[in-house]
Amino acid sequence: MNMKVNIAGVEFNNPVMEASGTFGSGAEFGEFVDLNKLGAVVTKGVANVPWPGNPTPRIAETSCGMLNAIGLQNPGIDLFVQRDIPFLKQYDTKIIVNVCGKSTEDYLEVVERLGDEPVDMLEINISCPNVKEGGIAFGQDPKSAFAITEAVKKVAKQPVIMKLSPNVTDITEMARAVEAGGADAVSLINTLTGMKIDIYKQDFALANKTGGLSGPAIKPIAVRMVYQVANTVKIPIIGMGGIQSGEDAIEFILAGASAVAVGTANFNNPFATEHVLEGIGKYMERMGVSDINELIGKVK
Repeated sequence: MNMKVNIAGVEFNNPVMEASGTFGSGAEFGEFVDLNKLGAVVTKGVANVPWPGNPTPRIAETSCGMLNAIGLQNPGIDLFVQRDIPFLKQYDTKIIVNVCGKSTEDYLEVVERLGDEPVDMLEINISCPNVKEGGIAFGQDPKSAFAITEAVKKVAKQPVIMKLSPNVTDITEMARAVEAGGADAVSLINTLTGMKIDIYKQDFALANKTGGLSGPAIKPIAVRMVYQVANTVKIPIIGMGGIQSGEDAIEFILAGASAVAVGTANFNNPFATEHVLEGIGKYMERMGVSDINELIGKVK
């Protein structure tokens, strides 16, 4: 049974990774998950300088998922290069570094710094607010998405994945914009903006008022968007949004994803990534499929 997939020239042992921000940078889950079994480890977002993130409370449970407004808290590129990359290099897995920033210069500083580091791909989080454009996220305006993609590609030494936000009118427009900017792949979807109010405190559940909704509630939206993008652009897709089982992952693959990322499920089941991988194998066995690539985009 062949589980290997190729994304922008990078070969993964299997199509399962975890979603950025739900797994630390790997060490935090190392005692639960054999990192050698994952196709890749996607790190938490890394910026050019340490970010403290948003005030607490920053996470709120919902009936079918969770809201988070962490604010991309991270230790900054210096500590990340010194501590996290050497840890991950111990394992037979690909390393994808998620990069965040508040201006084009922020992103480029991190991308350039990672140029000579032993990482396999970069995932550019364009859901960050662009401070120079009044706080509108890079990923909510096609021109901004094109510009940041083009700028990153000019300096990146590794293949570039652009992570798309679902908080847009037309996801295919954003996918076309980053493809035109030179993106090697796309990952989607990031979280949907939501809100929860504590009716007994009569106040917002999150200090930030709004947060990103993730978990099973968003899976049908994510599958739809992956399908739309797969039928719009020619670059590979990493699909995510509410994946809890092998069956969930197969939906994304049939819709057109070459790989999948497990996110919120890691919070209530630290073994979720391995369970998803096992579930994919069982599905392939049951359906008589010998090569995972036969399933990618099979549903038209």
